[in-house]
Amino acid sequence: MAARDYGQYCGVSRALELVGERWALLIVRDLLVGPRRFGELAAGLPRIPSNILATRLTQLQAAGVVRRVVRSSVIRYELTPYGQELEPIVLALGAWGFKAMGDPREGEIVTADSMTMALRTAFQPQEAAHLPPTAYAAHFGPTALMVMVDGPALDVTRGDGPVDLAFAAGAGIRRLISGELDWRRAIETGVVEVLRGRGEILERFSATFRLAA
Repeated sequence: MAARDYGQYCGVSRALELVGERWALLIVRDLLVGPRRFGELAAGLPRIPSNILATRLTQLQAAGVVRRVVRSSVIRYELTPYGQELEPIVLALGAWGFKAMGDPREGEIVTADSMTMALRTAFQPQEAAHLPPTAYAAHFGPTALMVMVDGPALDVTRGDGPVDLAFAAGAGIRRLISGELDWRRAIETGVVEVLRGRGEILERFSATFRLAA
């Protein structure tokens, strides 16, 4: 049952009834990265009260967007095929919201799942198809991601390892992705710190991950 009824026979209003409650789309965003236990979802959304998280999961299950799966006595939540259909919508919403981000507000954090989805949002498969396969280790504060680009295919997982380029960056990575800074200025100004590999490989990254601000 929808938590809110807008009283309109309209696809947009029906969608908002299903996923428009506060936190709902962020739960969907994190589940687009992969199945999560309740505690993992809570850790990725540190400001959500546990009772609200439980309520939203119940509502999303009732809507057929999320399902509860038990394997080896471990309970996880994952998107249903209907829920997976939200991926292009979430990516498009992320690209739209990118234009309004500006500098981070006090207390705002970056999580592994939010950055994974940000990279998937900014990924330009047409550009990547013309570039050599490249592996990156991207460190965003305590978050480390392995970013594997092979033609138009992108794979982002947590962790570090042998790569062509390892770099560290903060919120300023937005300036590289938006094109405000080119890869040289990003390194010169300290927006990106090269940890391993040749700095010029960052040019490949900036061509592969691009969003208009």
